[in-house]
Amino acid sequence: MSIVTRFPPSPTGYLHIGGARTALYNWLYAKRYGGRMVFRIEDTDRERSTDAAVEAIFDGMRWLGLDWDDGPYFQTQRFDRYAVAIQQLLDSGRAYHCYCSRERLDELRATQMATKQKPRYDGHCRDLDRAPPAGVPPVVRLRTPQAGDVVVADRVHGDVVFNNEELDDLIIARSDGTPTYHLTVVVDDLDMGITHVIRGDDHLNNTPRQIHILEALGGTRPVYAHLPMINGPDGKKLSKRHGAVSVMQYRDDGFLPDALLNYLARLGWSHGDQELFTRDELIANFDLDGINKAAASFALDKLLWVNQHYIQTSPMSTLVEASRPFFAGAGLDEADGPALDQAIDAQRTRARTVLEIVDKSRPYYGWEVALDPAAAAKQLTAAALPVLEALSVAFSALPAWDQAALHGVVETVSATLQMKMGQVAQPLRVAVTGSTASPSIDVTLMLVGRERAIARLGHAIAWIRNQDPTASSA
Repeated sequence: MSIVTRFPPSPTGYLHIGGARTALYNWLYAKRYGGRMVFRIEDTDRERSTDAAVEAIFDGMRWLGLDWDDGPYFQTQRFDRYAVAIQQLLDSGRAYHCYCSRERLDELRATQMATKQKPRYDGHCRDLDRAPPAGVPPVVRLRTPQAGDVVVADRVHGDVVFNNEELDDLIIARSDGTPTYHLTVVVDDLDMGITHVIRGDDHLNNTPRQIHILEALGGTRPVYAHLPMINGPDGKKLSKRHGAVSVMQYRDDGFLPDALLNYLARLGWSHGDQELFTRDELIANFDLDGINKAAASFALDKLLWVNQHYIQTSPMSTLVEASRPFFAGAGLDEADGPALDQAIDAQRTRARTVLEIVDKSRPYYGWEVALDPAAAAKQLTAAALPVLEALSVAFSALPAWDQAALHGVVETVSATLQMKMGQVAQPLRVAVTGSTASPSIDVTLMLVGRERAIARLGHAIAWIRNQDPTASSA
């Protein structure tokens, strides 16, 4: 049997973390077994579906690199097919027209609630033995079996039993003829040859209804695997209050797509104790048996840890491509500083996101640097004045601006002034970067450049004299 999975988002918003994980699991399973993933847009909710949401979903899928094999299909382009399926169910007696008014249904629900019954349709029109009311456009309801059980053999939750007596005759077509969600999903899965339905377990209760429709149309059940939900750190369903939930927001926050995919794969699935996977390793190892039953807990710190690993290990070309828009957005131009690969390489072991790389690289570009007040107060003191002046003279005389020579100057000044290296390097670091944190001082100076470094030393010296007019070089 050729494996066919599907990812069918509704375009009522962006591609969120839960949807991305569902897409990933379907993609991985199809790739693992040489199958296909169908991509379709379930856009029959016309009031809430938007073109912008469709594009947002496409953007998220493309950024994550989750390519599909068939589609995209749009349900709004398949209404003729759904009409045929609805008529087939009517002709076979597996569905019927219902003429009940909204008022009657509201009254029925109120009565059931008052008597502590489960609200459900009472089958009033199921076997209508009188002429239907004139001028009333009917809905179409599925004739649900009234006895027996539906056993859903779920690959995650095991056998889940639903009693047919608990299920009412659901509407499969509205009074204007448009199909409802349950009907369209089943017809699509049937027509597209879906063999495995891998989706969130919030759909588990929908499954017996969809099985009834599928079997009424003569179809064969697919394999079901309902994924655990994703919760926030507080144990509640992941939502906006837990931070960014849009896939593209994570891109904008400086995460790498492979890092996010790696994290999402482990958010509800495990393969021994392994935490970090390449895409090829995910494809080779992913299976439904590794999916956990319990809800997964989203942890930003863990995602940052994974992202940091990818920043440290990804090819430089990948990091440059991911970082370039952020450098440009921050106004950091290679024409006014080092090449991006040099700046990135200096920061990649010290940053958890691409945004952090860019932020830490600001001192390498442009001429002015903002002094951190606390760092300046501690390091740019009268005692540092002779250090900075000696460094400025030595740097100006250097024939070559390279790491070995720069390191040699710092060592020589330290020895001459009988100071520890840190007592020389830290005031220098603050003078040329504005803060006490940077890569090694020789790498930092290389990235800042001769002219900028000497100019900033001059500014720091002037700053010290301005703070303390009595400061002396000796």
